Amino acid sequence: MDVSMDTAHLQTEHGARTQLNRRYMVLGATMGLLASTVLIVTVVFVTEGAHEDLPKVDPQSREFRGVWVATVENIDWPSNMSLSTEQQKSELVAILDRMVELNLNALVFQIRPTGDAFYDSQLEPWSYYLTGRQGAPPSPYYDPLQFATTECHKRGIQLHAWLNPYRARHKSANYTLPVTNMARRFPQYAYVYDGYIWMDPGAADVQNHTYDVIIDVVRRYDVDAIHFDDYFYPYPAGGVDFPDNATFRAYQSTGGTMSKSDWRRDNVNKLIKRLYEGIHAEKPHVKFGIAPFGIWKPGHPEGIEGFSQYDSLYADPKFWLEQGLVDYLAPQLYWMIDPPQQSYPALLDWWLDQNPLRRHVYTGNYLSRIFTTGWPVSELVNQVKISRERAEQMSLGNIMFSMKPFRDNISGVVDIFQSDVYGRPAIPPVMTWLDTQAPDLPTGVKAGTKEITWNRDQSGVVRAWAVYRQDQENTWGLVQVLGYNTTSVSVEAGTYMLRAVDRMGNESTDVIVKVS
Repeated sequence: MDVSMDTAHLQTEHGARTQLNRRYMVLGATMGLLASTVLIVTVVFVTEGAHEDLPKVDPQSREFRGVWVATVENIDWPSNMSLSTEQQKSELVAILDRMVELNLNALVFQIRPTGDAFYDSQLEPWSYYLTGRQGAPPSPYYDPLQFATTECHKRGIQLHAWLNPYRARHKSANYTLPVTNMARRFPQYAYVYDGYIWMDPGAADVQNHTYDVIIDVVRRYDVDAIHFDDYFYPYPAGGVDFPDNATFRAYQSTGGTMSKSDWRRDNVNKLIKRLYEGIHAEKPHVKFGIAPFGIWKPGHPEGIEGFSQYDSLYADPKFWLEQGLVDYLAPQLYWMIDPPQQSYPALLDWWLDQNPLRRHVYTGNYLSRIFTTGWPVSELVNQVKISRERAEQMSLGNIMFSMKPFRDNISGVVDIFQSDVYGRPAIPPVMTWLDTQAPDLPTGVKAGTKEITWNRDQSGVVRAWAVYRQDQENTWGLVQVLGYNTTSVSVEAGTYMLRAVDRMGNESTDVIVKVS
């Protein structure tokens, strides 16, 4: 038989977990009495200050492991615009299951590639890349963002909603914009540039609309973060200046004295600041992250050559990091380790040095280079190792662009990452400036025959369950991260530690179980 201890009454009887920092241990021993299993229960209390007795956890159990799933041009999902609803869902589930297989923990999901929506919006049209006609809903109807969020959270995966703030139509597409597209709403601020339709970041109407779209997503969906990439003002083309002279003259007519370049940067900075404050005012737990171009300016650090986003995209991520206007920065370091002109480690070290508030830095890595330009998979493996070596400087993870190599196991990348990079699961690191309140510990924990069970969370606080196994004396490795709706796990014989994990990655105190 199973004899269990409900840990809920222990927490009530002996005081709050946050006051005593207690650890609960359940020891199961198999006894051959009438072929029955008897669970013998012991409770061990560790009071605050006895840190040498607390479990020692593998540091790689705390790491951000993200992947970009690009919807623009159907790069990653859906594979084409003619798929049925069930085919779209099936492809997305396959992506998430592959992420679980790879021990990835964050989906960066592009939901607004060109002023359109991969979700049900009253502010913008359905995406062209979803159905082949911008403004046409999926049929049979479903909401891809809602579906993706639900399926991610079932698996203990975060969903970061990726939006492009100013792009209204991609250069590769040629379709008539519906009246709900922002370029039709504000035609005076919509410019054809290098084949794109791009909105004017200096126009208050554009700024307000972009802000409203993003806050609407935060308000209506259970996303874990809002995410931008490197597109602000467009990449310059053919020596032609972005045609925002009228907006700049309007600014000057009100007494504005900034140069045009400074004014453009200020337009972007204002939106970033407004969004950071607005997102956290709406839902304090929703994070805001940006993945800028990997070089701030040539010569920073010394010897770096290339494109200046500061002078050409009018993006200043160094300022955002210094001012704490992002919760994480993911500079796209899309170069190899060795070439000195764009050295991966040199650039990473430079970004880490610009981080006085110790925000998280998750490096963006160009995984797709293994099939576009023939990079060896070992290059990506070594880049992740370099990032990990700098964890004390807040290099706390990586985001891979994009999902396609993982999805198709190009060059055997799945097998290599499973064996050499992400052999065990990980939980995204805690952002201490947002929240450090841990959830209550698991209750109703029982050890059966090669199985651990526990009560379903009733608080709505738990986002995942973390299962650790004791590797050596008081050394623990994370072996599974399970979705919030899970109440059991099959295990081999051994000593295990179960923790509840909230949406911010805070973990509860431990329930330790010996399974015989």
